[in-house]
Amino acid sequence: MNLLQTVQDLIKFRTETGNLSEIDKCMAYCQKLFENSGAIVDVCRYEGVSPVLFVRNQPTEDFDVVVLGHLDVVPAADDMFKPVIKNGKMYGRGTLDMKSFAAVAFNSMFHVLENKLNLKFGIILSTDEEKGSASTHAFMNAHPNINAKIVLDNDVGGDILKIVSKCKNPVFVKIIAEGLEAHGSTPWEGIDANEKLMMTCANIRKLYPYFSKELPEPENKWQDTVHFASIKGGDVSNIISNHAEALCDFRLTENSSVADLRKNLDKCMEKGVSYKIVSESTPVVMDEKNPYILDYKAFAENILGQKIAFEHIGGATDSRSFAVKGSIVIMHSGTGEGMHASGEYVVIDSVEKIADIQIKFLDKLAGK
Repeated sequence: MNLLQTVQDLIKFRTETGNLSEIDKCMAYCQKLFENSGAIVDVCRYEGVSPVLFVRNQPTEDFDVVVLGHLDVVPAADDMFKPVIKNGKMYGRGTLDMKSFAAVAFNSMFHVLENKLNLKFGIILSTDEEKGSASTHAFMNAHPNINAKIVLDNDVGGDILKIVSKCKNPVFVKIIAEGLEAHGSTPWEGIDANEKLMMTCANIRKLYPYFSKELPEPENKWQDTVHFASIKGGDVSNIISNHAEALCDFRLTENSSVADLRKNLDKCMEKGVSYKIVSESTPVVMDEKNPYILDYKAFAENILGQKIAFEHIGGATDSRSFAVKGSIVIMHSGTGEGMHASGEYVVIDSVEKIADIQIKFLDKLAGK
């Protein structure tokens, strides 16, 4: 398999989340890629969600190693679906997030097959990760006994010199304020839901500080945070709003639980204001002294010729679906910038290095 050509081929598919016709074309490409390779390739479809690509070298659901990721991307201009290589970088939507590393997973599968490695190896790629990963949840529900000793997760970071050992728990909360409609000229005759909502948000902010690029960077970034993703209330200027709501994006460390968050929110609600947990997950926390992680790190340092550091990130990862089952999750990505932005790129050498690291690690696990 030609790794870089496969990356470019994948980028050309406009697999923006929800673009099912283009996602189906990408699925067909992946199936054809593995034609006559010996791989078992399933396009798993579930009602109401987009498909999941499931590739494995053996008919099993009890894996030694699984690579987890996604093939969907966020929206972009037409020209971003035409990959451009310049000065050792590949530009285009999905170069960093994360079609380059889906291709790396394919490359690893071919290596396992061609070398007949004594490993049960699988690849699971969702197609709606950018909007909540409903397809991953459907896949895991359909395969309740699926397991993996080790999960390789390349959908993190953006610096090949960092291995992520901790990801926070994303918890999305809707705040709902109810009021009493009245004319804007007689506010004493109404109850302003907007005001109730703003006071509640101010109460929340007392417990979860505001951070901004315009402010000094916090010394401790490994703390619970919240941002108000959307705030809305009222329709016209001269009517007191009788309903307002906000969507909050909380990111919790492993030291905080959703129960702790609920206790805090209970204290913050003004009269007439309530909240609802829209979605919650679990943080992914790995032991930096785990022997498998240290083995992987050693291979990476040897190939890169540099030391690698561990880091913690606020973003979430689909590998939490396996972390809760006890899998060892190794979170490591290539180098690039512009994730979700117009100038997205990946450093080509870092993609090739990740592929090399992954192969060396799989060889070691297989006793080769």
